Amino acid sequence: MDAFPTTLGLAQLIRSKEASPVEVLEECLARVDRLNPTLNAVVWRDDDAARDQAKRMADVVTTTPVEKLPPFYGVPIPIKDLTYAAGQPNTLGSWGTTDEPATEDELVVAAFRRAGFLVTARTNTPELGPITVAENSRYGITRNPWDTSRTPGGSSGGAAAAVASGMFSVAHGNDGGGSIRIPASCCGLVGLKVARGRVPALEESWEGASVEGVLTHTVADTAAVLDVIAAPDPLGWYSAPAPRLPFTEEAGADPPRLRVGLVETAPLGMPIDAACLDAVHGAARLLESLGHTIVPAALDIQLDELAPFLAMIDGSFTQAVADWSRTDRHIQAGRARGMARSSVEYVAAIKALQRWTRGFAAQWGRDFDVLVSPTMTIEPPPAGQVLGQVHADPDNTPGTVLSMAVMTSAFNISGLPAISLPLHHSPSGLPIGVQLATGPFDEAGLLRIAGQLERAAPWKDRHPTL
Repeated sequence: MDAFPTTLGLAQLIRSKEASPVEVLEECLARVDRLNPTLNAVVWRDDDAARDQAKRMADVVTTTPVEKLPPFYGVPIPIKDLTYAAGQPNTLGSWGTTDEPATEDELVVAAFRRAGFLVTARTNTPELGPITVAENSRYGITRNPWDTSRTPGGSSGGAAAAVASGMFSVAHGNDGGGSIRIPASCCGLVGLKVARGRVPALEESWEGASVEGVLTHTVADTAAVLDVIAAPDPLGWYSAPAPRLPFTEEAGADPPRLRVGLVETAPLGMPIDAACLDAVHGAARLLESLGHTIVPAALDIQLDELAPFLAMIDGSFTQAVADWSRTDRHIQAGRARGMARSSVEYVAAIKALQRWTRGFAAQWGRDFDVLVSPTMTIEPPPAGQVLGQVHADPDNTPGTVLSMAVMTSAFNISGLPAISLPLHHSPSGLPIGVQLATGPFDEAGLLRIAGQLERAAPWKDRHPTL
């Protein structure tokens, strides 16, 4: 088995009977055994249950025609420790929760199972998810496989570290302000934030600003997984329109000539590290060489426009926490802010965000077709830095968190699709992501341009040395 297999590659090994689900799982578990003591990406596992499931799957593979197997049959996938999966605890990275196993799947987990994934293990996250690293008091600090003194980002940082290190070929994540794209940037992965309502959820977190997805090595893997987790949901409050073609086909097709809006400055006047500017300038040159037209653009977000989004986040601390007194002080401070807000304030915040989104989304098709920017304004910061900052000042958002999320959060507020691609490395050897974003519900166009960039500047064989 390849040291860093693609998800589609693993699925094909199993379907062709070159490897059994048992062999694939054992290889994953062996890598977790070897690498997790250093990286701390996986915080829960039940190997006996996983092995039993793999054995049952292996029996099915030997007796079932290949065309009747689900597309990802037997491929292991870990779940982020903020999401319910039946039979697994969902501790939210917190001492305030219990270890009782969940009795139901979140809809994305149910979709993973239908697609044949072997759902196993859980990955680290910040407590309840509001910061941009996978660090908490209960499980500790997750580290970046490229440089263990640095963070893999977050909140899906455990997921990113698990994939970047080769423990798993794919990992579940979710993105409420950049929580898939930020760790993708930090760890040299592909991270797609889908449009609002694209992937069904039992409860739309943050009014659909937080969405479900995965971290992978390739655009093809991301598109193929999206094909099995995305579907119109007539029972949901938000439901994206059905795609014209499978996302896998879109990722393999070249886009037409596009107007690409180039973002070279950050909102709120925040500085951008030289390596992050180098990354987006390199991406712009590559896009131009592929026939696209580069036009100047800006990602204009002001503090007063962010305030309703932050109010909405404060108002969302309603998770199933058994004992709030055992949560960290920054979590208690956020909950206190939320509890102090009236329902009238919350509704006003949602209305303000809806109005702001109309003007923001109208730029696509009018001023440009796709927007390209750095994913983050800084290189991956030191591991433990953000947790130390929120412990020292629990009432305020650290500057490091703003630097990591200021380029990504607008696409959560607006519900537009955006993706981080591993197109660059800094002089220090750290991955630096480039973010692309398209108009409303246009994951198809986003995957076309992402696939074209990957074919022009392949990154599949760039991996950390462990």
